[in-house]
Amino acid sequence: MSTEESAQQAREVRIAPVKELSDFEQCVAVQLAVWGYSDSDLIPKRVFVVASAIGGQVIGAFAGKRLVGFAMSLPGLRCGKSYLHSHMLAVLPEYRNSGLGRRLKLAQRENALESGIERMEWTFDPLEIKNAHLNIARLGVVVRRYMPDFYGPSTSPLQGNLPTDRLVAEWWLRSSRVEQVLSGIVNENPPKNSENSGKAVERITIPAAVYEWKRSVEQRSLALSLQTKNRIALQDAFRRGLAVTGYERTAQGDGCFVLTRLLGADLGPASESTSQNRTNKC
Repeated sequence: MSTEESAQQAREVRIAPVKELSDFEQCVAVQLAVWGYSDSDLIPKRVFVVASAIGGQVIGAFAGKRLVGFAMSLPGLRCGKSYLHSHMLAVLPEYRNSGLGRRLKLAQRENALESGIERMEWTFDPLEIKNAHLNIARLGVVVRRYMPDFYGPSTSPLQGNLPTDRLVAEWWLRSSRVEQVLSGIVNENPPKNSENSGKAVERITIPAAVYEWKRSVEQRSLALSLQTKNRIALQDAFRRGLAVTGYERTAQGDGCFVLTRLLGADLGPASESTSQNRTNKC
């Protein structure tokens, strides 16, 4: 299937909340097709049902009656305020690279804002270049927390038997940063203040070869070495008050985290006139 055919197929997909028990069962099937989990890691149908019933989200991507992707979140409380933790987003292989993942995230955002929620979070693998680019460059999240081996051993072949290190994406849904990213505005001259001009302070790279390293038993040590090196670099940067605010990709497919000091506009309207929240993870 050509890229244009794939894009046309994705445009015909309907995004809607998952409500029927049979569709919750399809969520489990899609999850299994995407990650190949064993039963010990597989999220059962009941969890999807409960998430939908208690203020979370289960939003599906439907090709006719067939579920081809979904996004699932759970309600949470951080620093006395309600937020949503987007625990899982999955798109079947034949529907990837067509913008469907971004459509699901935007549907989550719209639903959250309608419910009065202004913050979403989720975790993602620092070594997954396409996912990092979607989260940071195309959705506008900021990152300032690193969770080593967050889930413990994973049965998914995609993890390559590496520790399940995760970054925490903070999606401040009403922030100027998110509004600009979603509207396609690239801010070449961010506002200046006494602490930071908005210019890149540090960069941490991820070579595209990491995918092959993870798949190959002989080269897996290279992936582990990269993961360890970048873990140390990112944790050190976060301790020094930096945050991931940008993500770049090269023509060769390499990725690069761009770290700066946060501006008030990165964290929403309530933070734009104060510097306190630039380092306060609440």
